[in-house]
Amino acid sequence: MTAPLHSPEETLDPRTPEEWATFRTLAHRMVDDMLTHLATLREQRAWQEMPNPVRVSLATEPVPRIGVGAEAAYLDFVQNVLPYPNGNLHPRFFGWVKGNGTPLGMMADMLASGLNPHMAGFNQAPALVEQQLINWMGELLGMPGASGVLVTGGTMASTLAIGVARFALARKLGIDVREQGVQSWPDEKKQSPFVFYGSVETHGWARKAAEFMGLGNRAFRRVPVGADYTMDTTALAEMVAADRAAGLTPFCVVGTAGTVNTGASDDLNAIADFCSREKLWFHVDGAFGALAYLSETLRPQVAGLERADSLGFDLHKWGCLPFECACVLVRDPEIHKATFAAPASYLAAATRGVIAGGLPFADRGIDLTRGFKALKAWMSLKADGVDKLVRLVEQNVAQTRYLAARIESEPDLELLAPAPLNILCMRYAPAGASDTLLNAVNDELLLRLQESGVAVPSSTMLDGRFAIRVANVNHRARREDIDMMLDAILQIGRQVIGELS
Repeated sequence: MTAPLHSPEETLDPRTPEEWATFRTLAHRMVDDMLTHLATLREQRAWQEMPNPVRVSLATEPVPRIGVGAEAAYLDFVQNVLPYPNGNLHPRFFGWVKGNGTPLGMMADMLASGLNPHMAGFNQAPALVEQQLINWMGELLGMPGASGVLVTGGTMASTLAIGVARFALARKLGIDVREQGVQSWPDEKKQSPFVFYGSVETHGWARKAAEFMGLGNRAFRRVPVGADYTMDTTALAEMVAADRAAGLTPFCVVGTAGTVNTGASDDLNAIADFCSREKLWFHVDGAFGALAYLSETLRPQVAGLERADSLGFDLHKWGCLPFECACVLVRDPEIHKATFAAPASYLAAATRGVIAGGLPFADRGIDLTRGFKALKAWMSLKADGVDKLVRLVEQNVAQTRYLAARIESEPDLELLAPAPLNILCMRYAPAGASDTLLNAVNDELLLRLQESGVAVPSSTMLDGRFAIRVANVNHRARREDIDMMLDAILQIGRQVIGELS
């Protein structure tokens, strides 16, 4: 017999109406503070270095065995966390490819956390919301009826797709890759190594995927690019033929819609044709560039995306949403499910009750436990409409072209690569300065620009030249922000080159 409790049982909820009222007041304050933060972004620095005491405090605070209460914990956030993010909410944040989030997206995340559904599937409205969002995106991106699942980011989206691609070819070859894996056991015939292809400009997820899946980095075959930084499809054909002759098993080609370095898009139609002839899986990494497909004006730059066997893209990049909200679409729902589904008695579907309909999202990837990522995208598309998102995508491209025109009009600035979409690579380059000096100047220039709080671009290297890289997926950016950043680059550049010359 269980002994009676001698003290009240614990909970993490407020216990009384008075405690609920106190927490409600604090919760309203949190919402108001965050909305004020978002409403005043233009008055803030684009990035703020953490003072050393804050850094030390966050790094060394001991484990809190006794709680200080919600209000004190929130005050710590306001003082030591809120002022010091990486700046990607700011109108002049152009570093890497990071979305800015939205007020509605923030509130949708609150609603999703408040509801806190388990998104493996189940007989519940949130599962229908995610499926509806996947249906919408499949229709919009030329893959109606595709299977899909929301994941953390582009890396996981494309990694899952490579897993499906490997499974699909292995099944055609009579290999049960799920049971046998890619390793040859002592009493078995040695397996031919599986390899896949992408340009040298492919994002680093491809290497991670090759290593994570046990294929090894060497299984990701890097194809050269042309002067426009797009895949050399002649070289691709030669590499595939040579690998087959050497006893390797090609299974997939990755085309990129919007490369991370320059925003270039591979000739996706040519790759699709090649994959069709060679019986290879065609995956498109559209982490940010896929959404250009939504625009009739920009669609020709990513033409062929709709022919992919699988597509990975992020709605938290050019879709403007808060992290995390990425998606993988697979044209063949059956092969998608067959790659990942793992039945278990404790997860068996039923015809009625809470688990009626099964766990479809768990059957489309690695995760069983998943959060309600879809709500912010579903609510945002309903509230603002796809057409507004299209206008924002086109606006970013127009702003980037405006920046390119300004650079071309400034004798001390240089474009380092074509800027077909929304990524632009440039440098401060007065006449007569060597590449060695310019690399040092632009490296220091970029750091000072970030530390000034004026704007935050990032960097890359193109043909040995240090590039200041502007990646514009910023729905808050205006042309005046472009001008302010460029004026600061010129001013700081003159200072730095005078010091280093």
